[in-house]
Order: sequence, then structure tokens, then C-alpha cells
Amino acid sequence: MNKEVGRVYLVGAGCGGKEWMTLQGLELLGSCDAVVYDALIDPALLDEAPRAERYPAGKRCGHHATPQNEINALLVRLARAGKTVVRLKGGDPFVFGRGGEEILALREAGVPYAEVPGISSAIAIPAAAGIPVTHREVSRSFHVITGHTNASGDVLPESLETLAALQGTLVFLMGLTGLPGIARRLIEAGKAPDTPAAVVSGGNAPHRATVRGTLADIAQKAREAGVQAPAITVVGAVAALDMTPTVRRPLDSVRVGLVGTPVFLEKLEKSFHALGAATVRTMAAQVRRLPLDFLPEELCAGHGRWVVLTSANGVRCFFQWLQEARIDLRRLGGCKFAVIGKATGSALERHGVLADLCPETATGAALAQALCQTVGSGEEVLLFRSASSDGALARILEDHQIPVRDFDLYDAVFSPVESPEFADYLIFASAGGVKAYFQQYGALPKGAAAVCIGPVSAEALAARSSAPFLTAPEISAEGIVRCVLDHWTCRNGCPAC
Repeated sequence: MNKEVGRVYLVGAGCGGKEWMTLQGLELLGSCDAVVYDALIDPALLDEAPRAERYPAGKRCGHHATPQNEINALLVRLARAGKTVVRLKGGDPFVFGRGGEEILALREAGVPYAEVPGISSAIAIPAAAGIPVTHREVSRSFHVITGHTNASGDVLPESLETLAALQGTLVFLMGLTGLPGIARRLIEAGKAPDTPAAVVSGGNAPHRATVRGTLADIAQKAREAGVQAPAITVVGAVAALDMTPTVRRPLDSVRVGLVGTPVFLEKLEKSFHALGAATVRTMAAQVRRLPLDFLPEELCAGHGRWVVLTSANGVRCFFQWLQEARIDLRRLGGCKFAVIGKATGSALERHGVLADLCPETATGAALAQALCQTVGSGEEVLLFRSASSDGALARILEDHQIPVRDFDLYDAVFSPVESPEFADYLIFASAGGVKAYFQQYGALPKGAAAVCIGPVSAEALAARSSAPFLTAPEISAEGIVRCVLDHWTCRNGCPAC
């Protein structure tokens, strides 16, 4: 075997976030060189592969972005380039995930491979709706069937007559389009019309829904409810059971759209998930550090300099810049550090530096006021900020005759991830995110309450929309979550409201 050939791991992503994945799958994501991923995975999973090249290869019903033969060829090409590749697939790779087809292509090409199982949607999606696929005395077996075949013009699965005679649970994947025909054929083959049935769309699907009925009326009920693919159909006595979890969390059933940088979104996701909410990354920004017309050695030249950092992203980029220049932090002893707020101060502290100045209110105006009161005669301010910020802080310092040098340290480039169409809340973590969102979507989603992290993003939103919105009481991830929690609680019957 050519030692330069890499390897491919077919990894099941399950039907949700990283908590639905195996530890082995997460470890492989963390060390791979490339990830080829499906459309219905949680986009946040890609953050677990920080150094990997990303190749979308998703398939949604009616929107086959990449033909299977091209996916096979891509896996082979990447492996032959010596890369360790994770093929990230929703659910389990071998449960109608075409994992077998991809392995046959890899085997033919002489590429080493392995499969890492995932939690199949055939089990997980019904379970989330309170439907167990088996239950003692009710169903002693379950059968997973594809809702369509490759045969031209035929969307019905094979052997429906045989399936109708089975006493266990029938689970149809990808069968929403053919549901009327499936139900009719099962009844014609002898399945009782009053057999319980359910249609469930959940997990990472964009349109969550659970519809219950019987074999006779489930197709009509699903149509009237507007259920959209992907959805799973369950036929059998278990579909009448309702084992929906009774452990309740404050934001169960709430769907939150997020706009921000991956590091900040990960903090929000962790907090929202703990409260039961589902999150959707609507716009995500990749932070790019920009070249500076400034030598880091100047920071080491004695006293009299204030280093001002205005975000956790800025802190991270600043220390990356110093590390690449091989600057020993002990040489910065003559510098004083100012940060815009507590979150930025915490980020700075993680690098072993305590802020000399941090205003109570995390705004540029408050930081400028604090600097004007603190910077001494002969001292200079070095402001390292986002290229998209408005420059007001530097102007205030200049108006007060304080020497300031203003540097664009980084930029955040936003790109769309998933539509927030069905979100209950839409979170904006920056003014730049507001601008990028409206450039992409043009308007807030109907029925969604927008939440801004602070006054700057609130001002940007008010300039683009006349709809009412919320502003977090504290400029932090915790403040955003508290704002949503309080609003949802009041909206759903808080006596004080």
C-alpha cells in the first residue's frame, strides 16, 4: 500500500448536536484533515473539526446538491492526497445513508476505510416524539423501510404486502411523498385501517412536527398539518403510545436562530440546550486576522502604552499575533491593558493577563470615558479592534487630545448557514451580524422575536427594521439567554406579566 494514501472514516452524526455522537466520532473530527458532510447535520459539529477542509455534499429531498458518484470520487481524491477524511453522515451511515456504496468505491480505489456508527433517525426521531419502536406486549420487532426506491417513477417500497402481515412496527424513512400510496397499499394488503400511525419530523430537520392518526387518515392529517420532508412515518400499535418526556425544561420546544462568530455561538448553544431550546445557526462568521502596520516589538519598548481590546475575538487574535512573532509576554510589562467589558476581560485573563481597566457598562462609549479619565500625560493608546466597528472610540479619544493609534486587527466574514424561517427567537451578537443578516435575508422572520446583545447592535437593527425587538440586560451570552428566558416565561403565562 502506498504510504502516501490517507484514509476515510464514515462517521454517523446522529440526529442532533455533538451530544448525539459517539466519542470516537468526535475524536476523529478533531484530528481529521478534511470533512465531507451531509446537509442535515448540525452545523455546529463542524466546529469540532477546526483544522479540516470542509466539503458540503448534502442531499435534501428534491435538492440533490452533489451526485453520489461525485461524492465517491471526492472521498477517493482526498484520501489519495494523503488526507485523513471524515465523511460525516446524518443518523447512521449504514441505515439508508449510502455508506455501503461509498465503501465499495473506496475499496475499489484501494483506500483504507472504517465505519463509525451513529444513532439512526429510525429510532431517535420517533423516540423524541414519545414513540418507542418496540414495547413489550405491543411490538416485539420493528422494520425499517425506505420510503422510495431507485426504480424510475416508483416511489413505493417493495413487498408492501409482506410488510402488511407483520405484527411489529413499520418505520418508513424518506416516505412523506409516497405516504398516501403506502397507506393505501398497506390497507389493501390487509392492514387494518384503524392501525395507529404517526408522522414525525425532528432532530436537525428545519420544520419540526408530530402528527398522529390512523393508517386511514394519516396522509390527510400530515398534509393538513403542512409536514415537510424529511419526516419519518411509524405504523403500528406503538404509534398510539405517548411517552413524551415529563422532565420539563424552561425552553422546551423553543427554536432559537443565532447570528455570530462560532466561539460565541458555541457558548449560546450550550446554555440554550441546557434549558431545552433547539438552536439554528443562521449566519456564522469566520474571524480573519488582518495584517498590521505595526511591529509587535514596539509593545516591548518601555512604559506609557495602553493596549485596548474590544472583544474576545480581538483578544484571541492579539495573542496569536504575539505568538507568531515569538514575543515573550514578560516583555510586555510596561503595557497597561483596557478591555470593553467583563467577557473580554475574562478572555484576557485566560492568557494570564488581568485588565487594568474595565468599565461597568460594556460599550465603546463607556470604555472611551474610562480611558479619558485614566490615561496619563505622555501615555499612548493602541486600539486593536474589528475592521467593521465604527471607529467612535478612537474619535472620542482624539477629541480629548489623547494620542491614539487605531488598528484593524481582525474582520468577521459572515455566511448563511440555515434559514431562520421557523425560529421563535433570532439572536444578534453584533452590529456586523445585523448588517450581514439583512444583506442575506432582507427582513426578520415572521413570528420571531429579535434579541440584540447590546445598544450598538440594537441601533443597527432599529435602522433596518421597524419591528419591536429585545435587548439583553447585560452584554454577554448570559445576558442574551436570560433575556430570552424571561420573555418566554412572561409570554406563556407569567402572573407578573
